[in-house]
Amino acid sequence: MQHSQAVRPSGGAWAAAVVWACLPLFTCGLATPFTIGFAAYWLRSALQAVAASVYLVCIGSFVIGALSYDNIEDIPQPLEFLVSLGLVVAWFGGVVHSAVLVPRMVRARLRPPMYPPLHQRPTQVSPMGGQRHMPVMGDQRHVPGMGGQHPTPPPMNVQQRGTEPTHQRRPGEPEWIGHYRVLRSLGRGGQGAVYLAAAPNGTRVAVKVLHDLVDETARARFAREVEAARRVATFSTARVLDVDISGRFPYIVSEFVDGPSLEQLVKKHGPRDEDGLTRLALSTAGALAAIHKAGVVHRDFKPSNVLIGPDGPRVIDFGIARGLDQVTLTAGKMVGTPPYMSPEQLTGEAVGPASDVFSWAVTMMFAATGRPAFGEDTVPAVFNRVLTVHPDLSPLPPGLRGIVGSCLNKRPDERPSASDVMLAIIA
Repeated sequence: MQHSQAVRPSGGAWAAAVVWACLPLFTCGLATPFTIGFAAYWLRSALQAVAASVYLVCIGSFVIGALSYDNIEDIPQPLEFLVSLGLVVAWFGGVVHSAVLVPRMVRARLRPPMYPPLHQRPTQVSPMGGQRHMPVMGDQRHVPGMGGQHPTPPPMNVQQRGTEPTHQRRPGEPEWIGHYRVLRSLGRGGQGAVYLAAAPNGTRVAVKVLHDLVDETARARFAREVEAARRVATFSTARVLDVDISGRFPYIVSEFVDGPSLEQLVKKHGPRDEDGLTRLALSTAGALAAIHKAGVVHRDFKPSNVLIGPDGPRVIDFGIARGLDQVTLTAGKMVGTPPYMSPEQLTGEAVGPASDVFSWAVTMMFAATGRPAFGEDTVPAVFNRVLTVHPDLSPLPPGLRGIVGSCLNKRPDERPSASDVMLAIIA
């Protein structure tokens, strides 16, 4: 995939950052809270804001302690120690802290603008000769921290339901996301907004703008998960092509699959026949095997995350759920759709590849019947059935009943692997 040329920091930007970092040194630490506080604003970092507060307490203790006594020799020794410690932390800690942040401060606002500059915009040749720049449409707002003019934030709570667009790009939606020109919206759901976009080389891609990466720790964790996802073999998966977590609105770019989701297909045309179900089971089990081989756990395998493209089924959104740190009930949130979640997901236990295998089996039941195996009424009722009920497998073709039944075992250590599922289907 082609990328736009990187924007390099100017010499003036480096000089300004170095002067900023030297302020704690030149002011004996008194400027440290304001220096780090500015970094918190510039980097949009809650962690830096906390650090600035700590430095402010240190400087405050020094100032209050020093002004409370007319003679420094009158300061009690324990208080003198604390006052001196506060000054040392604010002075030397601030110098080191600021120096470490210099590269980030320089690069923080060097993201390429979502709206390209005038000389980079598409042109048309007029009948009279020469060129004119085509207008850039859409609501624009200046967003501090990302540089340049940017669109109104995209609608939140969006997820890829399939590649059939739910609506054309509406006023207020972005025209550019990073290097990608937005063509239209693809859907809305729980993780962010998904758009069909054109890459710099003209290739159509799906761009998901995420809204749950609110701190640096979550962003770093998500980046590691996505890097693992990019190592997944392309068999029956929508490849992860690009990711950017540095801006205010992180996004992930994946291969565009031109076709409906399994959920849409079954709702429109009914359950799959025996041959179609067997091909679906084999290809999606192969996709899970490739995902697991790369060390990634999907965590949200369900019919809406299986797209039926011209060349067969493709699994999407693998590796994203874990990166958003919504793994179990004990984390305060959970990844997954209740009718397709494994027992261990519901009980807050460790979630591994066996959880995906369970969700795969429930998805095959949906493809065979048109409804989730454990129902879809109230959440408590669904949870109870997932934990206690063994669904009726008779709607499945005889060749799939045994392996699907094994995948639905309540104990994850007794379920087959995705590779074993593939072998059982072709045996």
